[in-house]
Amino acid sequence: MHAPTPDFYSILEIFSKYKVDFIIVGGVCGVLHGAPVTTFDLDIVHSRAEENLARLLPALKKLEAYYRGRQSQRLKPKLDDLSSPGHHLLMTRFGPLDLLGTIGAGEGYPNLLEQSDEIEIEKMRLRVLTLEKLIEVKEKLGSEKDKAVLPILRQTLLEKGKKRGRDRK
Repeated sequence: MHAPTPDFYSILEIFSKYKVDFIIVGGVCGVLHGAPVTTFDLDIVHSRAEENLARLLPALKKLEAYYRGRQSQRLKPKLDDLSSPGHHLLMTRFGPLDLLGTIGAGEGYPNLLEQSDEIEIEKMRLRVLTLEKLIEVKEKLGSEKDKAVLPILRQTLLEKGKKRGRDRK
């Protein structure tokens, strides 16, 4: 049974314990940058390198992950599935998790590393997409949901820039 309220911290904690390589994107990324947005799932781009997939699969097992939309069948992700550039919309015992092979114009983990920042949350070292790149990706996607959050992300970027300017003085 999954948590009634998503617990993204617990998902990230398990990925951290299993040393899974990934970059946080989407709404949680915006929140970690300070944007006042709400999100109902955790979106990550995972490394599709063989050694990372060997760590990811047991982490997903620990999370009791299965594909959403087919709850009655409880289809579990397999190694072959996770090596594809596609999207894997999963449910875990801690809430929804979207594993993305690529985002935007087919950009995968290796392409996005330079456009991500490392942050630390309670001894967990995590990678998050830069706010600039998150905005760029959402502009290109152009869904109604993405368009709605763009002004908030842009304002957050502006405020972060102002704060950096003040910190330098």
